[in-house]
Amino acid sequence: MPYLSRALLLLLCLLLTGEARKHRHRVRRWTGTVESQKHGTSLKPPDVTKSRKTKTEHLLKVDDHDFTMRPAFGGPAIPVGVDVQVESLDSISEVDMDFTMTLYLRHYWKDERLSFSSSTNKSMTFDGRLVKKIWVPDVFFVHSKRSFIHDTTTDNIMLRVYPDGHVLYSLRVTVTAACNMDFSRFPLDSQTCSLELESYAYTDEDLMLYWKSGDESLSTDDRISLSQFLIQKFHTTSRLAFYSSTGWYNRLYINFTLRRHIFFFLLQTYFPATLMVMLSWVSFWIDRRAVPARVSLGITTVLTMSTIITGVNASMPRVSYIKAVDIYLWVSFVFVFLSVLEYAAVNYLSTVQDRRERKMRERARSQSLPCTCSISQTRTMTMLDGTYSEADTNSLAGYTEEPMVPEDELEEKHKVPEKSEHMVVHLSMSSESAATKKRKSLRALNIIQNTHAIDKYSRMIFPGSYIFFNLIYWSVYC
Repeated sequence: MPYLSRALLLLLCLLLTGEARKHRHRVRRWTGTVESQKHGTSLKPPDVTKSRKTKTEHLLKVDDHDFTMRPAFGGPAIPVGVDVQVESLDSISEVDMDFTMTLYLRHYWKDERLSFSSSTNKSMTFDGRLVKKIWVPDVFFVHSKRSFIHDTTTDNIMLRVYPDGHVLYSLRVTVTAACNMDFSRFPLDSQTCSLELESYAYTDEDLMLYWKSGDESLSTDDRISLSQFLIQKFHTTSRLAFYSSTGWYNRLYINFTLRRHIFFFLLQTYFPATLMVMLSWVSFWIDRRAVPARVSLGITTVLTMSTIITGVNASMPRVSYIKAVDIYLWVSFVFVFLSVLEYAAVNYLSTVQDRRERKMRERARSQSLPCTCSISQTRTMTMLDGTYSEADTNSLAGYTEEPMVPEDELEEKHKVPEKSEHMVVHLSMSSESAATKKRKSLRALNIIQNTHAIDKYSRMIFPGSYIFFNLIYWSVYC
């Protein structure tokens, strides 16, 4: 019995202790609430994302509508505004005739299916995961070769929905598009390229694509620059595009004009070509008898010009028309080649002139002494001791040569003139008229045959002609 009473007493003490602890906890919670209200603070609002009723799909009613169809399907065309911010113009390729651009592309439209109730009238921002569940414009880049949406660290897509159903859809894209370039004035040219945007599936009856703020819809970074081009201006245009099988589509254009920097080509192309032409003129001051020096100089300049032309064409597309740089390089090549031909002509005429002068000296030496020639029945001819040219020897073929005999002995030997024929010829006097004629003809062709005169006139004609060509060339293309 004493043990039972002790157990009941212990149980009663435990019950009283538990009730006291519960009462103390209630008092602490009530006093804390009162103190927080006194200090003007409120409890932390509950996290709405933990409630199934405030889930994004339920808030925007994504599951209640068919977003495979455009907004206001069956009604008028939905207007979609577009604006673009150009982040960078990465490269311009003349060989492939294209350009690469990175930009922020933003679309604006209204979809009442996405409207939601909000007491603060604030928008909701989402990433690219919601884009796959709603309708977005199917804008693509016309004439694009490659394009992609950046995905580091996640897809660079932003979707912002306002309570009244207005939507902002923005993405960061890099696109490589074709650009039809005209290289007829290369490298003194300007190129105009366009990036074209268009809806792929919806015609102008279903989707009206337009620039949201006109010319102000296109903004660029002031730090955009290219190594070979100067960006002159950006501007926007829009027009309708027609396809025979599908109809009319709204098309937006981002146009930009580029002007090429000429200084790079002056250093790499024009100056070397000009120096090679000037170097070819050095041969006009080299002695015409220095054949190895003049020939090697001419060949070196020709090969160097060929290398310059090949290097320029290697970085250019294979167009079928003549470029401005082609005119300059090929005219320079012609000047270098003509300097080689000039020495070929000088060398040939020098050889001919030396041969002719050698023959004239031999003939003058042989014709300076008189001789007595007798023609008799035996066709003998008495000649003075001397040398004759080959032509004179051939003309006197058939005559026999005898020792020189004085005229007195000849008269005594031939006392009867009727029976023998005598002819005393002074060759120096007989050839006097022929030499005079040759001298006059040589004087008429003095400029052609005088090799020193050819080099002398080339020193003035070649530089003068090349300077005149440069004046015309730069006045036309600059």
